[in-house]
Amino acid sequence: MSNSSPYSGRRMPRMPELPKGEIISTYDRYADAMQAVDRLVRADFPVNEVSILGNELRSVERVTGKLSYGRVALMGALSGAYLGLFLGILLFIFQPENAAIFGVFLAAVAIGAGFGMLFMVLSYAMNRNRRGFSSVMQFVASRYDLITAPSLVHRARGILSGQAEAGDSPR
Repeated sequence: MSNSSPYSGRRMPRMPELPKGEIISTYDRYADAMQAVDRLVRADFPVNEVSILGNELRSVERVTGKLSYGRVALMGALSGAYLGLFLGILLFIFQPENAAIFGVFLAAVAIGAGFGMLFMVLSYAMNRNRRGFSSVMQFVASRYDLITAPSLVHRARGILSGQAEAGDSPR
């Protein structure tokens, strides 16, 4: 599924607000709601009038592993190396005539990796008793509602129930 542009079709509100309309159908999984929207797309339904509304949001923290000094040092070195690479690219852009550019890249990456490793290990040492694991945080909804304008609800329900064929006119 591709999103051509978040600003195409409907005019986006300046401030976030809940979409208005009636519920077409409800799903337990986001993937099922996406499949329903894909069915509407194939039936030439005006999907720019459809929203997927997640309800009953929950914060889920998935533990990815135990932290150790070695793992923290490696993560710090990698993030610092990326910063060093970025700085090396900036140096190349603003000083392209520098003949030793490969050496500058290596030095920037090495210095970045060293500082990243140092700061991450120090941070871990100071917070070790509070958190000894790494994790990823995400928000998940318990239910997903497909909603649309009241005038389009019956047509959308017909398409999703298989009663309407692709390209049927609205009822």
